[in-house]
Parts: sequence; C-alpha cells; structure tokens
Amino acid sequence: MSGPLFAELRRALDADEPVVLATVTDRADSAGHATALAAKLVVKPGEPVLGTLGHPELDRVVARDALAALDRGVTVTRHYGAHGEARREDVSILLEVFVRRARLVLFGAVDFTRALVEVGRVLGYAVTVCDARSVFSTGARFPLADEVVVDWPDRYLARVGSDLGPRDAVCVLTHDTKFDVPAIMAALATRVGYLGAMGSRRTHEHRWKRLLDAGASESELRARLMSPIGLDLGARTPEETAVSIFAEIIAVRTGRVSGPLGPLRDGSGSIHAR
Repeated sequence: MSGPLFAELRRALDADEPVVLATVTDRADSAGHATALAAKLVVKPGEPVLGTLGHPELDRVVARDALAALDRGVTVTRHYGAHGEARREDVSILLEVFVRRARLVLFGAVDFTRALVEVGRVLGYAVTVCDARSVFSTGARFPLADEVVVDWPDRYLARVGSDLGPRDAVCVLTHDTKFDVPAIMAALATRVGYLGAMGSRRTHEHRWKRLLDAGASESELRARLMSPIGLDLGARTPEETAVSIFAEIIAVRTGRVSGPLGPLRDGSGSIHAR
C-alpha cells in the first residue's frame, strides 16, 4: 500500500472512524492491465476516495458499494466489469470494513436497564444510559455502561442522532409519555436501525395515539417502531427480557423478524404468560 493510503487508513483506525479498504484480489485477462492486482481504494463517509482501482467509473461504483457495506458492518467480496459494470466477474474486489462498535442507547434508568447494559456489553455494543432524573442516572447503578447521561432523551438525540446508523439500536424503557414520546419522535428522525419501546399493550395503544398527535405517520411507526419491545419468548425477569430484546434487535438487523417466535408487537393478549 502506498504511503498516503496507509497513513489515512491508520489515522482512521486510530481515531475509531469508519473506513473501508477496497483491494483488487482477482482480475480476468479481459479486464486489462489498468486494473492491477492489489490496487487499493480507501473509502470514508462524506470524504473523497483515496487511491484508484484503475478506472474512474470502477472507483465510483466500488466506493458506493463500500459505503453500503459500511452501513451493514460486513466485509464482503464483490465482482465487477473492468469499468464497474454490474453482473460481470472481470474484477474481484475485497471490501474490508472497519467500523466502530455498534451503539445501544437506553432511555430510562429503570430495573430492566441494568440487564440490557450487561447483555449489550457481552454482545460488543457501546452502551449509553440516558435519563433526565439525576437520582437514577448514576455510574454506580450502571457500572458496565460506557456512558451514563443525565438529560432529556430528545435533547440527547439532538446532539448524537446524526451519528446513529443501521447497526445501532435505541430502546425506550420509561413507560412515561413525557419521556418516551419525545424520545421516539427524535429517534425516528435518525437512521438508527432498531427502535423499540417497552410497555404493555395498553401502554402501547396510548403511546401510539400520542405519537400520531405529535406528527408521526402510521406507516412510519409500523415500519420502524417495535412495541411492545422484544420477541415473544415468554420472558419475565429483567435478564430474560434483555435476551428477548436483543433477539429482536438481531432479527431486525438480519431481516428475520417473521417466524414462530415473532415480535410481541405482532401478537395479541397479555405479553406475560399466566
């Protein structure tokens, strides 16, 4: 790798910034010698690409696909024509994705929050607990959280919401419309991949009406809000509920939300087994 490319990649990694290194790993003879083996491209969101794979159009298409892979957080190999044509296999390019830890933002310093913090850390999330009530939002209550913030949820998301993406999750655990309606409305304005809200079906119905009154559309709520939160595992304890919620987060991320163990929001009746 040439000096400038290596320096920028190392700088991004040291700063924990998302970056993709695209490398030509295979080239058919028909692709021509312009696309050399091991040619590289460094791609970062919102910045010009650094390097070249041998043709401007190939660089453009690969940069686009690299950003899509960055959103998913998955390293992949893609195939192209020599000039970036789709459905061709003249050039094989490895898209090495380097991402920060996925973020889990928990609104509400309640009994279930500690279990979610613990499971989130096991799964590799950077976990933030946010609650406007300073008496509950303390590091002593949530020692495993990466960050404990005393603030209103909508104000917190106004500061950090632009950094949230498809790999990140927001869970609203407050059961209080003065907290959870502004939190959900603010989260809907971000690109966060998972948005869930805790509460009974009655709480959900009341909150749904308040969200519509606040300006949310019914189609947007049905598409993005998982409420009541979690998969229907029959969970009762905070720890079991945390497993249920993270199972749903994973299912949403991988597109596997249908099946025999579906979301609680798609069922009916009591969310707790008698």
